[in-house]
Amino acid sequence: MRCEDLFTALVEYVDGQIDPETAAAIERHLEECPVCRLVVDNIRKTIFVYSADSTCDMPETFHEHLDGLLRDHWKARFPSSQPEDAS
Repeated sequence: MRCEDLFTALVEYVDGQIDPETAAAIERHLEECPVCRLVVDNIRKTIFVYSADSTCDMPETFHEHLDGLLRDHWKARFPSSQPEDAS
């Protein structure tokens, strides 16, 4: 199996909705290809994070810093418009 072949079957493989023969070929490829292994691992981790349905609180200093950066970017991009103050 080539990397391109894996990518065409990736969604079905990660979802566990692929025939056993193709799944075995993908697993053999993943044993030998660190790039594809990394892609599959990242997809699985992303699915796990988003399926956990939990949120994390941002530290207040980070929130303030990010808010300031976004406001500065908005002002530079749209000088005649001001974003609404969410405070």
